[in-house]
Amino acid sequence: MNLNKARVVVGMKKIICFVVIALAFFAAGCVQQPVATPTPSPVVSATPAPSSVPSVTATPVPSVAAARFLKGVSLSPKSFSETDFTDFFQKAKQAGSVVSWAGDWNELAGEGAPKVVTELASTYSYTPLIEAQFFTQSTGALLRPLDDATKESYLNSAVAFAEKYKPAYLAFGIEVNVLYEKSPADFDAFASFFSEVYDAVKAVSPNTKVFTVFQLEKMKGLNGGLFGGVNNASAAEWQLLQRFPKSDLIVFTTYPDLIYKAPSEIPTDYYSEISSRVSKPVAFTEVGWHSAASPVGWESSEAEQAEFVTRFFELTKDLDKKLVVWSFVYDPASVEPFNSMGLRKSDGTPRPAWDAWVAG
Repeated sequence: MNLNKARVVVGMKKIICFVVIALAFFAAGCVQQPVATPTPSPVVSATPAPSSVPSVTATPVPSVAAARFLKGVSLSPKSFSETDFTDFFQKAKQAGSVVSWAGDWNELAGEGAPKVVTELASTYSYTPLIEAQFFTQSTGALLRPLDDATKESYLNSAVAFAEKYKPAYLAFGIEVNVLYEKSPADFDAFASFFSEVYDAVKAVSPNTKVFTVFQLEKMKGLNGGLFGGVNNASAAEWQLLQRFPKSDLIVFTTYPDLIYKAPSEIPTDYYSEISSRVSKPVAFTEVGWHSAASPVGWESSEAEQAEFVTRFFELTKDLDKKLVVWSFVYDPASVEPFNSMGLRKSDGTPRPAWDAWVAG
């Protein structure tokens, strides 16, 4: 099982489908009418993009400084109907004050998902978190060569997006230590380029928190369990943090259920160890634990998923964390174990983990 590939597939499906839904949603003027479910492989460019978000009476976006830390979920509606899309944002408000989007860096340009998610923030009262990716995690293959032309395009789209929207959080690169494992040369090239992008974005939007994202389990040298390798602390990758000295936050994805069979097995210093490695605030842009009684040997349950949520908040209580994002509100159409990581079932029923997350 290639878990990185599974996650990339889920992410790309979300990117494509959610853009289509969102654009259709606004093209319809937000009128609650039945819409056709898109085909499994919709063409994003086939749906015209709105020129602006409809005028609404909006609740102010929560201040980043107002809470001890921000909490939220990724863009993950139950289905691709207009009603469920609206329902997602209503549920997202209950789950926290952040909605994240992650996808192809090129999506920053034009009328796609990053624009829609950012412009909807005032309507549904959340802080948008936008993450731009430039490689495929399963293979380490770049989406496009990091040549001068591509870097210029990436840089221009990042600057234009930051200048127009002044986002609170803007990430470039997702799980970049995976790229280091697959292609050290491409990692080196990106690390240098990140510094350039950081400076350019800060020049037009000084208050935007700019960062890259690492995969925590692999950062720790934990490649065993469902990753299929061996846990080896000597293979830890903490030194890679030093390659991004300008990053405003130290940010991770974390799926400890790929390594541990029960939340109680997670070491008490699993997250607090980060404090001994970094001196900057921390964030988690993907947090997950599955709820199904599978895969074999890694059986979980809804009670166990809720136990993890509680344990996660307990184990991170002393971290200087700025935001945490659960990966899925609803179960995604994916392979095990990701297909049961939703805080709510595919039929909309909340799991115990939902209440634990809301209360966390």
